[in-house]
Amino acid sequence: MNERVTLDVTEGIARVELARPSARNAVDLAMCHALKEAFDAVDVSDARVVLLSGAGPVFCAGADLKERTGKDAAWVRRRRVASFAAYAAIEACRCPVVALVHGTVVGSGGEITLAADFALAASDTVFRFPEPHWGTVGATQRLQRAIGKRRAKELLFTNTPLSAADAAALGLVNRVVPDLAAAGTEVATAIAAAPPGAIALTKRAVDLGSETDLDRGIRIEMSAIEQNLADGSWRDGVARFTGEAR
Repeated sequence: MNERVTLDVTEGIARVELARPSARNAVDLAMCHALKEAFDAVDVSDARVVLLSGAGPVFCAGADLKERTGKDAAWVRRRRVASFAAYAAIEACRCPVVALVHGTVVGSGGEITLAADFALAASDTVFRFPEPHWGTVGATQRLQRAIGKRRAKELLFTNTPLSAADAAALGLVNRVVPDLAAAGTEVATAIAAAPPGAIALTKRAVDLGSETDLDRGIRIEMSAIEQNLADGSWRDGVARFTGEAR
């Protein structure tokens, strides 16, 4: 990691923060590497949940296009590959990742939001996906999977700003909350209180099941159930539910 991303893990809650407020948390190559390193570190920590936020008044103003000045196409391609690796690390994190978004969320900021398991938004949040208007290509995959192909095309083709309320209505974020920090802590505390093995298996089953049909999805869930039974920790959950001491 470097100064562009910070990581703190306390009592099972990991807090990953985009920490480049002077540049509106614009994503450059160094931030791509730092994000991946942060989530690699989370995966070997005792974290049970991740809160992903941005420092300053803006969550993320998109890609830092200034760093591309004077670069050739090969460099830009490597930079884009690094961003894909960062988003993939967020998505593949072994524990749930909750994005806490506020202010401007543009391009890469939206990709980071969509790579999380779900997102909470402050009322001042505004999303834009301007990649085609910047003469580039991006946000063509996760966005359509979250809100549908036709709605994704409209946002990408028109660069239309999307308010927090509209983002919630489309499913881009789960809820708009009056106090983002408090809501994030409340959600993280609830997730951290659950058995981590069951949460991890649930996350994997949902993610894998979304890629296939219901019959194969049930098989994926059954595999997760078998792994959960073999682990034996399910007995503690039953005991807690029934109030029995173990």
